[in-house]
Amino acid sequence: MSDIMLVAGQALGLVSYGLGVYCFFQRDDRKLKIFMFILQFNNCLHFALLGAPTAVLSSFLAVIRTALSLKTSSRLVAWLFIGVSLLLGGWLAERWYDWLPVIGACIGTYALFCLTGIRMRLAFLVGASFWLANNVAVGSIGGTLLEVTLISVNSSTIVRLWLAQRRDAGNQPRG
Repeated sequence: MSDIMLVAGQALGLVSYGLGVYCFFQRDDRKLKIFMFILQFNNCLHFALLGAPTAVLSSFLAVIRTALSLKTSSRLVAWLFIGVSLLLGGWLAERWYDWLPVIGACIGTYALFCLTGIRMRLAFLVGASFWLANNVAVGSIGGTLLEVTLISVNSSTIVRLWLAQRRDAGNQPRG
C-alpha cells in the first residue's frame, strides 16, 4: 500500500470520526439514520484505501441498508441484508478478524430495521464493539477514535433518552 493511499485513508477515517460523533448525538432516529448513511459512504472509501475488503463490503451494505431503513422497518429486509452480509463476508474473509465488521454490520442492520429509540442505540453499542476491534486490527486511527467516541456519545444519548422517558412518564396524568 502506498503512503499516499494510507494517508488519504487515515484522513477519511478522521472525517468518519467527525461524522460519527455528530450522528450519534442525534436524538431523532431519522436524523441519526441520515447522518449514518453519509458516515457509511465515507467509511467505504476509508476502508478501501486501507485495504480492508470485508470492512468495505460491510460499509457498502450499510449505505444501502441505512437508505432503505429510512423508508421501511421490515424484518424481512433486515434478514435479507444479514444473510447477504454473512454470505459475502464468508466469501471475502481470510482471517478471523475479517468477520468483525460483518458481525458489527449484522447487529447494526437488525438495529436499524427492527429496533427504535434506546433499544436501537443499545444494539449499536454492541455493534460498535465489533467495529472497534476491526478498526484496531486493520490499523484505522480515525475508525478506532470514532468507535471509542461513539460508544461514549451513544451511551450519553441513551442516558438522556432514558431520563427524558422517566420525566415524561412522571408528567403523565394519573388515571
